[in-house]
Amino acid sequence: MRVIGLTGGIASGKSTVARMLAELGAPVIDADQIAREVVEPGQPALDEVVRAFGAGVLAPDGTLDRKKLGARVFADPTERRRLNAIVHPRIALASQARLAELRAAGAEVAIYEAALLVENGIHHGLDGLIVVKLDAAQQLERVRVRDRLGDEEAEARLAAQAPLAEKLAAADYVVDNQGSLEETRRQVADVWQRIRQAGPKRQP
Repeated sequence: MRVIGLTGGIASGKSTVARMLAELGAPVIDADQIAREVVEPGQPALDEVVRAFGAGVLAPDGTLDRKKLGARVFADPTERRRLNAIVHPRIALASQARLAELRAAGAEVAIYEAALLVENGIHHGLDGLIVVKLDAAQQLERVRVRDRLGDEEAEARLAAQAPLAEKLAAADYVVDNQGSLEETRRQVADVWQRIRQAGPKRQP
């Protein structure tokens, strides 16, 4: 089974592209959804997060207050590394388990959607990489609106990721998400067709 990565800058439209791929029949594994699951109440990762960052990162109902924790870790690279050390190994294990399920079910291609594929070097072990492209000004505005952040917080979120040029340099396929949904959908359909028509798993 070939595993194709899907990434892009924050608020670039990765989830939109993932939904379009799923509509075309692509099995999609969403690392961000897995990240939410591994810190649900009762999960060991949540206990570790509370020990590392204090009970103040919990909402009144005992769930993780992602906005409060995000404000801390995006303002401090050391805090961000501490959080990543807790959650990233668990995300990787859960992702591998889901990929194994797809492989066992006979899937020929799977899409792995994650924000930091290039930053963490994960793309080197994949069979291709889709990068969703959006200019920085649009990204900044979308982050501000989507997450209800001030300019400084939104800029910190963008700065925490690799520059778009670095991601594009690693890309096998690019989806430019600066136009209409219809334009994006056409590009996604073309990319999916090219992926399905591609040869077997590339050699290391």
